[in-house]
Amino acid sequence: MNEYINLTLENIEKEHICCAIGDPKHQVGVDNKKEWIKSKLKDGHVFRKLNARGKIFIEYEPIETAWIPISGKNYEYIYCLWVAGSFKGKGIGKELLEYAINDSKEKGKSGICTLVSKKKKPFSGEKKFFEHYGFKVVDSIVDYELLALQFEDSEIPKFNEIARTMKIDNQDFTIYYSNECPYVEYEVNELTEYAKENNIKINFIKIDSLEKAKNVPCIFNNWANFYKGKFVSNTILNANSFKKLIE
Repeated sequence: MNEYINLTLENIEKEHICCAIGDPKHQVGVDNKKEWIKSKLKDGHVFRKLNARGKIFIEYEPIETAWIPISGKNYEYIYCLWVAGSFKGKGIGKELLEYAINDSKEKGKSGICTLVSKKKKPFSGEKKFFEHYGFKVVDSIVDYELLALQFEDSEIPKFNEIARTMKIDNQDFTIYYSNECPYVEYEVNELTEYAKENNIKINFIKIDSLEKAKNVPCIFNNWANFYKGKFVSNTILNANSFKKLIE
């Protein structure tokens, strides 16, 4: 039987958070992510992981306080469900999702939702996997879709209107980011240095509050790229990938 751990204020300092395990360059990002989780636990944030050394976890919280430009009432929002490497194909993803569904029902929620895409993109779930459990498309923006599993008749969650713009006025390369992902901090610093060395203008906009998160002008889970005023992708960039993208 698989053993799982839910992060709490009591155990979070001694437990790893799955991503960037053992990579010193991402330690600041890991610390920032843990601080973010600590601040969100009071909102009902759940980070549940397999008690093993690997990237195997599910992360979700009430949609009202979730840092995403999506609105709804009495739903849970799944930020991420990740089962990587040798742990795939062992029913762990099924157990994690079923836990989240049952936990949501026990809390009296009307449903649970998550972000996917028509074609696989970073930081979006596997659409077919969720559809297998009865999730259905309830809203969409370009290639991105909001899937929801309703437990009862209720108001369906939807993307905020500002997220549908997928554009900004600034023509310079602009990156929206938050500490939701431990990989982010290192790449922001790397890109900042790269921009200085090459005399390139990159605007960084940190999402550090619920209000900012609900008003991002695009699809957003932890990172979003804009160039010449238009949304480019939600792929976390390093110096090399930035250079390739610009070229």
